[in-house]
Amino acid sequence: MQFDGNLIHIQNARNFDYSSETEFAPKYYNTTFDISKLTRAWLIIEPFGDRDGPAHTMLSFDFSDGQNVAVSTEIRKEVGESFDAIKGLLRQYEIVYMIGDERDLIRLRSNYRLDTVTMYPLKIQPENLPKFFVSVMQRAQKLSEEPEWYNTITNTCATAIQDHANFVLDKKRKISWGKNILLPKYSDEIAYNLGLIDTKLSLEEARKYYTINERAMAANKDPDFSKKIRPEIR
Repeated sequence: MQFDGNLIHIQNARNFDYSSETEFAPKYYNTTFDISKLTRAWLIIEPFGDRDGPAHTMLSFDFSDGQNVAVSTEIRKEVGESFDAIKGLLRQYEIVYMIGDERDLIRLRSNYRLDTVTMYPLKIQPENLPKFFVSVMQRAQKLSEEPEWYNTITNTCATAIQDHANFVLDKKRKISWGKNILLPKYSDEIAYNLGLIDTKLSLEEARKYYTINERAMAANKDPDFSKKIRPEIR
């Protein structure tokens, strides 16, 4: 990754093409983002089945030139390794920011894992949106140079988003660690109560409206997947 004024150059962003949850054609690409063209950030929540609390959270970003990029904080799995929450307390996994195309990072979850995926438009002041994106990219770069251990409680996908949000929020709106960070299925409640979700709907209405699975399934092989999964802002 290289930072050059308003430009951020990304090498080896991911865009795997899936035929099933475990079968895919690996593909990587290089791209450049102009932070002056940022228009929107999205919060993505993927609960793990019907369990009450565990979930994966991600961010995605829109640019006025039509580009989109998703960022997923994950463990770096070794061959044959699977995630275990207890091992996650014992310095067993490195943490990594996976940067890639939404047709990979979102479609894997909505169309192949068949998990419910909710994609909320975030309300971030225009002057803070570039700072928010740059903070994400800078952490991704730092992790590539100075690896950190994942921790099930203190260093997760949800705490990562918490840190980036707090970087641009004023002191009165800082997000404190709590059960909705530890069990982030309901982390949308934090964002909603802070006015960070760009909606006039109630939280329960927003949860239904911004669930994207039907749109993602319909756009499965569509080159305009990212455009097709985005609902109108309500």
